[in-house]
Amino acid sequence: MVTSRCPADVAARAARIALVITDNDGVMTDGTVWVSATGEAMKAYSVRDGMGVERLRNHGIATAMLTREAPTLVVHRAHKLELRHLWTSVRDKHAHLPKILEEARLSLDQLAYIGDDLNDLAIIAAIGEVGLTAAPGDAMPRVRDAVHYVCAAHGGRGAFREVAEWLLSLRNPESQS
Repeated sequence: MVTSRCPADVAARAARIALVITDNDGVMTDGTVWVSATGEAMKAYSVRDGMGVERLRNHGIATAMLTREAPTLVVHRAHKLELRHLWTSVRDKHAHLPKILEEARLSLDQLAYIGDDLNDLAIIAAIGEVGLTAAPGDAMPRVRDAVHYVCAAHGGRGAFREVAEWLLSLRNPESQS
């Protein structure tokens, strides 16, 4: 079920978005990690979410990933998606926000954030004041309660794509191309 707690100025906020930042595990993946007998780890990503990244890029919106995870399992996916920024091994995402703003050369109101777990709450609160926030449908309840938009889709199953389409529809309600 899609729920929305959008501010009255949601379309104006969407028009300012220049960078969509996403968590990795629980948003771009379903949170599952496969580990082989030799210790090799693998994750599955949705090609629909990848198309969401491409659609945003084609409309002038960059994407980035911000994750607690070490770069080992995310760097290849980030490269394939041509993400503008990849911030890995970040334990305190809110404390990392000034670095994000500096490196991206953007202001807080130009950001959207997609997260799913408790370690995303502080950055969701900060960005949500002036930007836009979202969560997959299977995000933790406190996260779902904190964001502007909750997807019908779950993490790793099209949630990122759904948020991309939501943002694009807010920017141009007459056209979904």
